[in-house]
Formats: sequence, C-alpha cells, structure tokens
Amino acid sequence: IARSMPGRIGVYARTMAPAPPIATYNAYRHFPTASTIKVLIMTTAYATEEIRPGTLSSEITFHSSDLIGGSDFMVAATNGQRFTVRQLIVPMIQRSDNTAANLLMGYLGIANINAIGRRAGMDRTHLARKFMDFAAIAHHNDNLSTPADMGQLLYLIERGAREGVRTIVSPQHCRNMVGIMLGQTDRDGIPAALPRETSVANKTGELDGTRNDVAIVEPYGDSPFILIIMTANAYDVSADYAAIHAVTRATYAAVAHSF
Repeated sequence: IARSMPGRIGVYARTMAPAPPIATYNAYRHFPTASTIKVLIMTTAYATEEIRPGTLSSEITFHSSDLIGGSDFMVAATNGQRFTVRQLIVPMIQRSDNTAANLLMGYLGIANINAIGRRAGMDRTHLARKFMDFAAIAHHNDNLSTPADMGQLLYLIERGAREGVRTIVSPQHCRNMVGIMLGQTDRDGIPAALPRETSVANKTGELDGTRNDVAIVEPYGDSPFILIIMTANAYDVSADYAAIHAVTRATYAAVAHSF
C-alpha cells in the first residue's frame, strides 16, 4: 500500500487487548498533525476540568479579529459573543473549526496541552502553534506527532470509556469525548472503507500534502480497535484516499480474523 502511494504514510493499529499492535508502519516517525491534534486539545480541557472544576463551563469571548479560515461554525458568531469551553469543543472536533480550536488553545495554554500529552505518554508529540499562524509556519514551527503517539491517546480514551477505569481522565469524561468524536462530520477517510453502519469515533486532519485520520472503530462494540493513518508529502488526494481505504480494509479484516 505504501509503495502505491506517492508520498509517505504512517500507520498504527491495535485492539484493546494487552498485546502488541497488529500493524505498524512508520509508526514512530513524525508527521504533521493537522487537525488531529484537536483530540489532545479536547483531552486537555477535560483534564483541566478535573484539576480546576468549572473549566468546561468557563466562558471565552469571541472577537471578530479571532476569526480565521476553516471555521464553518464560528463564522456565524458575533463580535463579543461568549462561548463556554464545552460549547467550543464540539465544533472543534465535529466540524474541525479552527477558530474554536485557537480560542481553546489560548484559554488552556499551549504548555498545558503539551504537558497533558506527555502525561498520556505522547513523548514525540509537540504542539507548537495555533492554527493558521502563518508566521510560525514560515519559521517551520509545526505541530507534529507520530501514529504511535496518537494511537496511545485514543487507546487511553477508549479504555477509560469502555472499562470504566481512570486513564488520562475519568471514565465519564472519556465517554464524553468518544460521544463527541462519534459526531464527526468528515467520514471520507477511515469510516468510508468500513461496512455501512460501523460506529466510528474519529478526527481527521488536512494540510497541503497531508491527509490524516485517527479513529476508534466500534468503541462500544465487541471488538473495538484503534486505527491511526497519517501522511506527509502526499499531494495526490485520490491516491491518499485509496491508501487510507486500503489500510482500513486490511486492518478491519485482520481484527475480524483474530476474534
């Protein structure tokens, strides 16, 4: 699959069993996160709520100057309108709203988000800038992670939600995050290659040359699995999707065969 795709692809897949991953390819190499890093921002909001109760209900004021591209939800906001942290999380994940993400990053703090990532075991993940920060981009201050790191985060979220144990946050907060991701509106990557009606909690991310999807497949089913697919230097969109779909189908078949 990797040879058939112009560019670079990274894959990490595992079940919830305490066993080695079922698939890794470039799993520990850095890739641009694009919007998949928004899952870590969401996790930080819930983790901060546990340290500082009331965080999710805290209000953030939107100013017209905050609006950036890729903000289908916030484009309808009025100058001075206030949103709670909880209200901003949903469009940030489900509609990948960049302005909502930047407001949350400003409120939670980039250092705090990176600290939560380290606490989750995401040692090769680095959030360096807000979205659409062109000055930072020009200086190559990129948001980077690895398929294995993103897989670790989704594993902790799913384990907490499914097993009712505290992982990176409480089981209830893990279930809340899974529920939000189940409402993801971009279903062209991993979900499109799975049988119809398959439940997928996912977050996509796109940049020029990058098309990522990170997913918990069947989070409340009998055999859930984590699948992370990240790409770089991949400028042929149709080839990117073909590779993502091929990896997804192969992983789904492997998981089905193992049960």
